[in-house]
Order: sequence, then structure tokens, then C-alpha cells
Amino acid sequence: MTPKPTLAVVGATGAVGSVMLQMLTQHADVWGDIRLLASPRSAGRKAAVRGEECEILPLDEEALEGVDLALFLVPETVAARWAPIAAAKGAVVVDTSAAFRADPDVPLVVPETNAHSARLRPRGIVASPGSTTLALVVAVGALHAEFGLTELVVTAQQAASGAGAGQAGVKTLRDQLRLLAGRDDLGTHPGDVRRAVGEDTGPFPGPLALNVLPWSGTARADGASSEEEQVRDETRRILGLPALRVAATCVRVPVVTGHSATVHARFERPVPLDRAHEILATAPGVVLYDDPAEGDFPTPADVVGTDPTWVGRVRRSMDDERALDFFVCADNLRKGAALNALQIAESVVTYL
Repeated sequence: MTPKPTLAVVGATGAVGSVMLQMLTQHADVWGDIRLLASPRSAGRKAAVRGEECEILPLDEEALEGVDLALFLVPETVAARWAPIAAAKGAVVVDTSAAFRADPDVPLVVPETNAHSARLRPRGIVASPGSTTLALVVAVGALHAEFGLTELVVTAQQAASGAGAGQAGVKTLRDQLRLLAGRDDLGTHPGDVRRAVGEDTGPFPGPLALNVLPWSGTARADGASSEEEQVRDETRRILGLPALRVAATCVRVPVVTGHSATVHARFERPVPLDRAHEILATAPGVVLYDDPAEGDFPTPADVVGTDPTWVGRVRRSMDDERALDFFVCADNLRKGAALNALQIAESVVTYL
């Protein structure tokens, strides 16, 4: 029998890494040795995977020797340095950062939509899209396959755990909520929440508790943010539509985990609503939850900790028979990061 491949989880102690270890325990056991790697400051700690306590190893060249597949769940700068080293040592790398998403020699993969793309990887690296793109592209891709997408307008409501290193964003939100708890006078006068929170707003450009922030990422010359540009560019690559018109606005909201998006999608031809419902109800990785009159529609608080993309409020645009409006939710640490990476890895392992 061929021995099972060796897997390295790089960034095992982070927010996404913790979710990944849970998933490796829950999914079919297709791996042999699993090595947990992190920064030197985390080395020596223990973490549980597949019911066993494993020691965290420092990320170095020695730890990458003999690895068949490496999951990189680390910031962009770390991935940019170490992913090529892992690939040079013979590992297939699946990277969740933005380091390689725009590289034409690195496939950008969502298994439900373009799994075949992972087979051709000139650099030995496969990239996973950003969590905001992943919250919507599985549903959009299923509709595109039937009706032919021509335009996409998205307003993303991004959770705190998607900011910075994830844990920093959540800590900041929780600290602010504790600070403001019981203050019945707040939110009634200009700037009162900002003054109560103070200058330390963590990875956010302003107070997030009792507030929303219409900005995430870094500035681009045209006034867009890097996160908004990312939604456009990644959606185009995944769907194979390089000229797709995309308008995206990213808004940070006081939700711990779970990205949402309101979506306006226009297609090549009229969209029968019953057919759209049928497609979404049967699409892999999608759950249709759509009966607003009964209060049935997805919210981040209800879908956190689950794997699918949840879709609701599906309706034909009031003024355009070729367009659909709908709402999507997904756990940004699961499908938005760990799950998509693991799905890629499990599809690639067949060919190792």
C-alpha cells in the first residue's frame, strides 16, 4: 500500500489554524503524519488533532523536510517567504493568504466551482481566495453556470474575526463591548461612542461596537480599498470572467464571526425565480434558507460554526428581469478560510 501523505499545518496556533485542527479531526483520515508548525514563540506548546496531543514545531526548513502537502494559514509576509521553500522541497502548498492570489502561475481555487484548476500548478502552490469572496462565490458560481453572469454588485458585511490576525479583531470588539456595556446614554450624540472607546481601536479605523465601518483594507488610487479590489479580481479569476463588471463595498460590522453580503447579480438572459431557487437548493456547498414571511433567512449569528454558504432573500430584481437580488452568509473562519483550504488539499491528495 502507498503510505499516506505527510501534512504540515503552518500557522496551527492561529484563529484559522485552530479551526483547521478541528476539521482534520472531523474529516476522513487521509493523512499520515501531521506536523503542526508555528512561529518560534509558539514552539513547544501542545495542540490536539485526531485525538492526540501534538507538539508545535517552529517553522523552519528542517520541519518542512519530507512534507507532501503544506497548508499555510499565516499572514501574507510569512507565506511569501516560506511557501516557495516548502514547494521547492517537494510539497504541494495550499495558501490562504493574499501572497499568491494574483500570480498567473498559481491557481485560485474554490472546489465547488473550479476544482480542476488545482491540477495545474507550475509553482507547486494553490491559492485559496479571501474570506469575503468565499462567502459569495459558491452561490454566484452556481447561478453563473446556468444563466451566464454579466455584472455583480456586492455589499459585504465583514465580521471582526476577518480583521488583522483574526484574534486581534475579535479581542478589540469584545473589549469595546465590555467597555460600553450598561452605558444607556451612548449612541445618541455625535461622536459619543468614539469618545467612550478612546484612541485604541485595534485593527479597525474607528470604534466597531455599536457601529459599522465602511472601510477595510488599504487605500487604492481610485478610492476603492484593497478588500474591494480583491473581491472583484478574485471573482473574475475563479469564474473565468476577466472582464466581469464588479462593484464591491466592504463594511466592517460588530459581528464576531460570519461574513455576509447583499448581492445584485445580472445575467445574460431572464432568470426564472423558481429555477434560481432550484439551482441554489441543489448546489454543492450551498444551503437555501429562504422564507422571509416566516422569518427564515440566514444571519451570521445562526450560521457561525457551520460549513456551507447560506443563501436567503432570493428575489428577482424589481426593475430587471435578468437580475437577482439575494443575501449570503458564511463562517469566515471555516468556508472562508480553513474549510476551503482543506477541501483543496483533499482534492489534491488524490494525485500525490
